Amino acid sequence: QVQLVESGGGLVQPGGSLRLSCEASGSIGRVNSMGWYRQAPGTRREMVALVDNDGNTDYVVSVEGRFTVSRPNAGNTVYLQMNSLKLEDTAAYFCHIRGEDTANGNIYRFWGQGTQVTVSS
Repeated sequence: QVQLVESGGGLVQPGGSLRLSCEASGSIGRVNSMGWYRQAPGTRREMVALVDNDGNTDYVVSVEGRFTVSRPNAGNTVYLQMNSLKLEDTAAYFCHIRGEDTANGNIYRFWGQGTQVTVSS
């Protein structure tokens, strides 16, 4: 099992910034990627930003240039720096990890419990 603990959500005005953190622990094995998804009420969960072991990143178009995902030293913590926040960024943000159990080669995926980000004036 892998546990993901998120922090950093909250209420912010449009144009403001927030930084989300997520730390993984447990039977992590070999991590392939970590990142963030989000889900607003009545919508499907969407990928926001991912980073792999080589530092390659992927973003949903709507956050490019405003959000930055990072995973220092390819470790077990991933961050999401969110700048120039917009009303439409309001959602629950979920940390995600994809990796391999080195004991049996099985691929795993786990989710955090979610942290709420609300952008409102």
